[in-house]
Amino acid sequence: MTTTHNEIFIAAPPSAIYRYACATERWPEILPHYRFVRVLEDRGLSRIVEMGARRNWIPVRWVAEQTNNPDRPHIRFRHVAGWTRGMDVEWIFEPVDGGTRVVIDHRLHFRFPFAAEFLGKWVVGDFFVGNIAGKTLARMKELVEAESRA
Repeated sequence: MTTTHNEIFIAAPPSAIYRYACATERWPEILPHYRFVRVLEDRGLSRIVEMGARRNWIPVRWVAEQTNNPDRPHIRFRHVAGWTRGMDVEWIFEPVDGGTRVVIDHRLHFRFPFAAEFLGKWVVGDFFVGNIAGKTLARMKELVEAESRA
């Protein structure tokens, strides 16, 4: 299993960050590296989304089941189609002094065992996932902290 871990401190309460993070249909409006998000099926707190982003100039896309838990708050994605099928993604919002530690963990059981270490860790994990998740967290930080100063 390959794990990619991104985290950031945001000077805001978990609920303020969660409000941006769970609304994936708005990500293309607020995250410049996202090309599109289409809600394919809406089941309330759970839904199927098709997502497209860019790792610099390289386009990527996937389909995931997104489960939102506003009470905790917590977000989980389970990739159900694409190269990353089987990947589990977890957004964790941990209250700390002065704000929230936001963690995005990606866990991939790569389907090609002969190349799992190289493709899973270096290509999918570090090159694509780490880059895109890092940009997502950095932009969320900008947006939420700007809103809390206003």
